[in-house]
Amino acid sequence: MQHSCSLAPVTVTEKVLSGPCDNSPWRVGQTGQGSGFGKVILFNEHFVVHGVPGIVSAIDSTAHAYAEARKTGDGITVRDERKGAEGYTEQKKLQQQDSLGRMLKAMGLSREEVSLEIRLGGTLPGFSGIGASAASSVAIARAVAEELKLDLSDEKINDVAYEAEKAYAGTPSGIDNTAATYGGLIWFKKALGGGANTIERLSVTEPVEIVIGNTGTVADTKAMVAGVAARKKTNPAQYDRLCQQAEGLAIKARRALEDFDLRQVGELMNENHSQLKEIHVSSKELDYLVDLAREHGAFGAKLTGGGGGGCVVALTPGKTLQEDVAAAIEREGFQALRTKIGRRKSEEKPVPAEGRKKIGF
Repeated sequence: MQHSCSLAPVTVTEKVLSGPCDNSPWRVGQTGQGSGFGKVILFNEHFVVHGVPGIVSAIDSTAHAYAEARKTGDGITVRDERKGAEGYTEQKKLQQQDSLGRMLKAMGLSREEVSLEIRLGGTLPGFSGIGASAASSVAIARAVAEELKLDLSDEKINDVAYEAEKAYAGTPSGIDNTAATYGGLIWFKKALGGGANTIERLSVTEPVEIVIGNTGTVADTKAMVAGVAARKKTNPAQYDRLCQQAEGLAIKARRALEDFDLRQVGELMNENHSQLKEIHVSSKELDYLVDLAREHGAFGAKLTGGGGGGCVVALTPGKTLQEDVAAAIEREGFQALRTKIGRRKSEEKPVPAEGRKKIGF
């Protein structure tokens, strides 16, 4: 899938980030590069927006971006070469343009100074639910920073990507961009009152095979997040109860992961999917793939990401079980991604110093 677009505040064709670049301070003729991790939320998507802890893992698929400064004054052009679900790039185009504007502002760049061509690719497909937007935002931020000789820490890149995620999710929790920036297996809790989020590195005995099944439906994360918030406002007692249950489940899941009790992890994933159904973020297609994965031996399966479409994640330890479940999904005409959670520490970025201090790293 290939798509080319220019950044615009409202329309697709109008370019507002152009300006005379003959006097630009940025170098031309070299290419900045960056990458961001794809992810699966193992526990508590949507609940994390409301301060409930969640557990997220990077996967061994990444988005890559290349940014090159130009003298032409043609603004910012993005060429999206990622493979993905049919219609994903088109449906996300306006959100991507919005996210780029937010990123530039967070990086302290003015529209008159920059003229860039950005190419977006990598091994992470454009599926809803696996952090494709956050991974691409992290990759673009890193590529632009390298190309323009900006000395941005990973903490700053994470902040920039969080601003970008507002274009896709409206009120993001921060869990996607955190996983995309740092990788690894992470315990995440949003600080609702402001200040630093709780970000703690978790570890498992060894990486574990999973299958990601794609419904083929491009999800509207912003609408799903807003819908949960509206229902929570209308039914506060019910949603407070569900949030308390989800927090207790996350604590059990953390313990099971640290003990490498994968059967228990799977059972808790099944329970978490039931909770997500209760807040009305699943769909018939998601439920079908969850049931299909379980029928073919998955230890557990649930939706992952914003819901309403997108993907499910199935826990399938071992190559044989992974292949059995992936093949079953593909026989039904859906796409399956074979990957792993619990990447080695050598492949991870260090967690932010503030987070380490807060959580006793």
